[in-house]
Amino acid sequence: MKAHKELIERAFANPELRGTPEVNAAVEACIAALDAGEVRIASPPAELGAPWEVHAWLKQAVLMYFGVAQMETIEVGPFEYHDKIPLKRNYAAAGVRSVPPATVRRGAFIERGAILMPSYVNIGAWVGSGSMVDTWATVGSCAQIGRNVHLSGGVGIGGVLEPPSAAPVIIEDGAFIGSRSIVVEGVRVGSEAVLGAGVVLTASTRIIDVRGTEPVYLKGKVPPRSVVIPGSVSKAFPAGSFQVPAALIIGERKASTDRKTSLNEALRDFGVSV
Repeated sequence: MKAHKELIERAFANPELRGTPEVNAAVEACIAALDAGEVRIASPPAELGAPWEVHAWLKQAVLMYFGVAQMETIEVGPFEYHDKIPLKRNYAAAGVRSVPPATVRRGAFIERGAILMPSYVNIGAWVGSGSMVDTWATVGSCAQIGRNVHLSGGVGIGGVLEPPSAAPVIIEDGAFIGSRSIVVEGVRVGSEAVLGAGVVLTASTRIIDVRGTEPVYLKGKVPPRSVVIPGSVSKAFPAGSFQVPAALIIGERKASTDRKTSLNEALRDFGVSV
């Protein structure tokens, strides 16, 4: 993909180079590689807790694909759509369970063994084996969902295409995201973490560890195995002080137990709603 990378980066920086057969072919090759899982928008680190590597040029290819692809009518049974991005197909061969009307756009990759309830997965996303995208959950563009993750009903995982250097939302292996939770703006949820129902995480959301005698403030990342519930903090505005959403780390899943047992214990011990 080295030649494609160099061509994509040049064309993205110089719009006058776009639209040529060579550039269009490079864009198409990148989307096909993303769709097949041969490349990813972000690569997981070799060591636990280390930063993920974001491949900005692949996000650039996704952005340019919207200029390359043409509008077309897409018929799915009795339904008709009019869009530029085809829908993913051949789930049986891919070993993916897809429950109607689950929708995955071309350019996203669903690993063998994943389960898609009626849900939506956008272009550039990656969903790992053993993960369930539950009913009416959405996985935004370029989001990275690890293996054995459960996105509960109505969960909103945000997409991120611009700026191209921005980090995508990352949900690491074994995490449990409770109903109607929202994770956006490049937030990273560590492996085997548990988010209770209704947790809202943005780049500016205060994530507060309240397990000690003094609060510890974090932003943008939930540590591995953390148990998190919704909270709020007071913020001053010209009109007065008002409560804004926060997330409270109230416990930790035990490393000595398997994921299923650990999850059950977390829900029972800390009374986390799902």
